[in-house]
Amino acid sequence: MLKKPAANWREARRENARAAVLNAAWELVGEQGLAALSLRELARRAGITTPTVYAYFESKNAILDAMFAQAAQAFLDLKAALPVTDDPEQDLLADIRAFIAFCVADVPRYQLLFQHAVPGFRPSQESYGLAVRALDASRELLARNGVHDPRNVDIWTAVTTGLVDQQISNDPGGDRWTRLAEDVTRMFLAQTRSGKTQENKGEP
Repeated sequence: MLKKPAANWREARRENARAAVLNAAWELVGEQGLAALSLRELARRAGITTPTVYAYFESKNAILDAMFAQAAQAFLDLKAALPVTDDPEQDLLADIRAFIAFCVADVPRYQLLFQHAVPGFRPSQESYGLAVRALDASRELLARNGVHDPRNVDIWTAVTTGLVDQQISNDPGGDRWTRLAEDVTRMFLAQTRSGKTQENKGEP
């Protein structure tokens, strides 16, 4: 059964209000960092009262969860848009470059999505599921490159986020670490393809 027009209007108004709050939240953290997120300032920027914010989000963590979902969906969309060729190594290089560009373009988004930077906040199962899907896509791409050991997958995520962390912390706006993406990728693949993992050497 179709919704009544009044119900549709109310839902659209609610979604528009939620979107305005989230836009204000991204604007605020983009200017002042994640720690600056406050309901009072969000209300001011969104042109509503602080109690009205609670009509759309039950808590600050609920706002952060919605922001996390938006960030995870944007990352998932980015990965889905990358071309798939018959050269998995080149695809991996394209993936790491896209990942780095995505992260350095919006530091608060990167921190929220990948660093658990807000004490006491954990994304909901639904929101976190989007991030898991993105990680699954990375695992599939690594598998195409012959990388199957979960420890090597962990190494890859540690190295790639390490490049981003170094870039953001020590050369913001530059490319001292991000330009190492190709070197890092080729070193990583050379090591994993050599079979010299602790598991293959029989070490604990």
